[in-house]
Amino acid sequence: MIDVQHLTKSYGPRLAVDDVSFSIGKGEVVGFLGPNGAGKTTTMRILTGFLPATGGDVKVAGFDVFDEPMQVKRRVGYLPESPPLYPELTVGTYLEFAAELRGFYGKERLKRVGRVMEQVGLVGWEGRVLGSLSKGYRQRVGLAQALVHEPEVLILDEPTSGLDPTQVMGMRELMRELAATRTVILSTHILGEVEAICPRAMLIAGGKLRASGTIAELREQAPGGVWYYLEVAGAQDREVGALAGVQMVEPLGIDGDFAKLRVRAPADPRELLFRAAAAKGWRVRALEQRLPSLEEAFIGIVGREG
Repeated sequence: MIDVQHLTKSYGPRLAVDDVSFSIGKGEVVGFLGPNGAGKTTTMRILTGFLPATGGDVKVAGFDVFDEPMQVKRRVGYLPESPPLYPELTVGTYLEFAAELRGFYGKERLKRVGRVMEQVGLVGWEGRVLGSLSKGYRQRVGLAQALVHEPEVLILDEPTSGLDPTQVMGMRELMRELAATRTVILSTHILGEVEAICPRAMLIAGGKLRASGTIAELREQAPGGVWYYLEVAGAQDREVGALAGVQMVEPLGIDGDFAKLRVRAPADPRELLFRAAAAKGWRVRALEQRLPSLEEAFIGIVGREG
């Protein structure tokens, strides 16, 4: 559905997007993670045809963003971080205007406006003036204009920025519902947003794509990666460290008879540890795999490569 190859964008001497390539399949929901100034918004604006690229190839739904921009725009809904609302208009008037810009008039226009208002929870708000709305409801109106033409691809740039916790929960639930029927790119620097909504994520920093994969794969890619927590009685840490296949053992403390150890190994050592415990008479109270959090992975990858 989306194919980006060797995308670059420069502003004079500054390279905002640096040779970025990725693909997103139909129906995928992908988080676009990165710190402020990483190049997320620039990339998304290029995907929507809002900005020209300096170099590279970008296709959306099979259409080239540079050669066939109108075909792309018919298939993309875009919610920027600050929706382009006219504060003097009412909700209904604004959405009717947005539908007309998309080429819908008369009964079809009214039908589409009514449908998106129901989708985003704005029924009954038709007469409210946009300038009087809270940030959460302005985001809903912005999302409605992005949906009015029923796009195949939905691009959301920091959709919960500035919302209070209750509004964030409502917006996340709405995004989950929308993601069930279309391809979605969600740009954010809020890691919990990605974990709550996106099966897959891409991490961008300094204009470069640093990592891509499922949430679990990103956590595994963090410096240090996977480690194993062991609570064992009858064994010293040096005995565990001497086992073939164990790379490092770090003592974490003692709890009664049990030593708490952090074990690192190039391959999963749990079967090896259980066999050693059975052969040597050790008592194992706990043995579990532990991955770094997404936040730790994010900081580790950006710190290592950014």
